[in-house]
Amino acid sequence: MVSVSRRSLLAMGAALPVLGHLDWAAASPLPTTSDKVLLNYNESPYGPSGAAREAMQRGIATSGRYPYPDMYALAALFAQQQGIEQEHVAVFAGSMAALRYAVLAFTSEARSLVMATPSYELPRQAAESRKASVHEVNLDAQHAHDVPAMLAADPQAGMLYLCNPNNPTGTLTPTEAIRQALANKPKGSVLVVDEAYIDFSDAPSCVSWVKDHDDVLVLRTFSKIYGMAGARLGLAIGHSALLERLAVFGGDNVPAASSLLGARASLEDVKLLPQRKALNAQLREETVAWLKSRGFTCTASRSNCFMIDVKQSAEQVIKRLAAQNVMVGRVWKNWPQWVRVTVGTQQEMQRFREVFAAQVMNA
Repeated sequence: MVSVSRRSLLAMGAALPVLGHLDWAAASPLPTTSDKVLLNYNESPYGPSGAAREAMQRGIATSGRYPYPDMYALAALFAQQQGIEQEHVAVFAGSMAALRYAVLAFTSEARSLVMATPSYELPRQAAESRKASVHEVNLDAQHAHDVPAMLAADPQAGMLYLCNPNNPTGTLTPTEAIRQALANKPKGSVLVVDEAYIDFSDAPSCVSWVKDHDDVLVLRTFSKIYGMAGARLGLAIGHSALLERLAVFGGDNVPAASSLLGARASLEDVKLLPQRKALNAQLREETVAWLKSRGFTCTASRSNCFMIDVKQSAEQVIKRLAAQNVMVGRVWKNWPQWVRVTVGTQQEMQRFREVFAAQVMNA
């Protein structure tokens, strides 16, 4: 067993490449009164950008009125940036709401849900609440969605859910495979592509597909790279007829004025995404390289989270890390020895390595 000292970890942190080209206003850690390292919910440790925070402050003054004009303005801005029509964009108080409404709209006792495992659990939970069958298909050898197996799971499926990059693995499914899913899915079904983490990767988005297809819905969120998880704001992108089916379940799901203004400021900040993407990738790859050099297998993540095969009970590892105030992700039943880790700040990842070495490697 390799022994790792606190001194060696600190030395490695000091040897990290200088990130002087980054605008640290876009990557300033959130203020906190807790001594816990929170690497468990795939949140951004940096919060909203400076521009978004200023805009959100302005939103307080307008909060006496319903923010419909700001909601429409956000949809228009996103549509303009993506080269699609505004009618293809619906705004929700978090993409979780849009995803839940999609499951309720597109599945039933007669039309099942097909999804990968491990993946984001909310669709399964929503489908079970309406007594729809759920077919969970294992990821393939590269930890991508096994699209042929998903297509074969149920010829009567009402919805195929594909999270890209996937949560919890952070891995990508090739665009061509997603195209195959859209072209060959059961008649009358809808393909839902969850792109909550797409901006951390170099993968092309499926948003433009809505211009030519009325059976694909794409989800986006401001909770991840934009650092607005607590502000609750997400988008559903699809044909207007699909969006109307979601509206039946949540037509009054309007975000707060501050959230809408913060989201617009985030979209207008052209430096924000590339800076946070680069910083996240560097810290992720440094941590993964450190783990691999010590004999651990990690998923090939292109997101702000990755999974580690800890070679023992993941549940027990999570508890031991939590006892040292390092919080990491939950357990997926079919990967009982894998732990999900969110990418935090440089200091947080250094602390994670220190505690992981003591509690897992040298325990």
